[in-house]
Amino acid sequence: MEFTYQSVRNHFVERFNAEPMLIRSPGRINLIGEHTDYNDGLVMPAAIDKEIIFAVAPSYNHTSKIFALSFNEIFEVDVQNPQPVSDPPWANYLLGIVRQLVDLGHTLKPFTCVFGGNIPPGSGLSSSAALECGFAFALCELNAVQLSRTEIAKIGQWSEHNFVGVRCGIMDQFANMMGKENHLIQLDCQSLEYQYLPIDLSAYSIVLFNSGVKHSLASTEYNTRRAECEEGVQILKELDPSIKTLRDVSLNLLDNNRSVFSDLVFNRCKYIVEEIARVQRASVDLLQGDLQSFGKRMYETHDGLSKLYKVSCDELDYLVSLVRNNPEILGARMMGGGFGGCTVNLIKNRAVKSTIEQVSSAYRKQFNIDIESYVVHIANGTSLISS
Repeated sequence: MEFTYQSVRNHFVERFNAEPMLIRSPGRINLIGEHTDYNDGLVMPAAIDKEIIFAVAPSYNHTSKIFALSFNEIFEVDVQNPQPVSDPPWANYLLGIVRQLVDLGHTLKPFTCVFGGNIPPGSGLSSSAALECGFAFALCELNAVQLSRTEIAKIGQWSEHNFVGVRCGIMDQFANMMGKENHLIQLDCQSLEYQYLPIDLSAYSIVLFNSGVKHSLASTEYNTRRAECEEGVQILKELDPSIKTLRDVSLNLLDNNRSVFSDLVFNRCKYIVEEIARVQRASVDLLQGDLQSFGKRMYETHDGLSKLYKVSCDELDYLVSLVRNNPEILGARMMGGGFGGCTVNLIKNRAVKSTIEQVSSAYRKQFNIDIESYVVHIANGTSLISS
């Protein structure tokens, strides 16, 4: 079920009998640069117009409560000493935020909160970062805590690492906080330097096809990929002690020392090194207005994710294969952590309707799943909703 600004606000007023502050916290897409963030690489995400809405206000009975509309569950928070819980799982994304703010020395007054939105869970649109950063932003606004957007992004990442157990990179939280309408963000995950790259989509649409396969980044596979990359770095350090992450590795160095790696670790490292270089070339494409070349790099990314990094699945591979040879579609790839979720597609406006119909029909025949599709637009990052 989807929840609008007004419905979240109305639920809050009905439950807590007060007028709340409203915050929107967007999901994100990543057009190129996947799994490179935790390797100190380059990424190119953007915030989108799918979002979680938070309604928050001070609590006047000294207890802090959060109500999750999507789960119809309420949870009481100890703002003095928040600890991870086994149930409900969604609470840990938020408890970690409270924990980090308290540990950083900020005093949080009791609060009430209702949240809900329209980001499909498990779709690879980073509902987790929207949950973390939107809640952190809300608490900062409520308590007059002065933190930069980058600092809030880091708090969101800390929560996911320490209270959820996913060793994610900074990309999702950064895109959530720093998104800019009609621009992609080229983010250097090593230095956190970034630049906005304009993308002219006047003749194109960004269309997501949701495979209907639910993935969990908390599953062992995501953390396993990170460990495999770290194993590769340790091997390379023996050859060159100056190497700290795969960001420091060239494809020539990797290829010239192929024999010291297992096939599995070599393939993981090869994908990451190639993908970092792809993002650099894709930024040149954007600056030159060459979306045709940019789209080809999206296909290359998918092939690497599927064949070398092994985080795709049959459903995602099939969705990309359906559009790969269509001249109306510039590029497509799986997006997000993998093992399900969405593909992201750059489609000419005139072909959006027919492409959705064709893909939906073929996918239903192949997997007996009615696919969901979303046309999304690049939006600004987390912000207050003006009354």
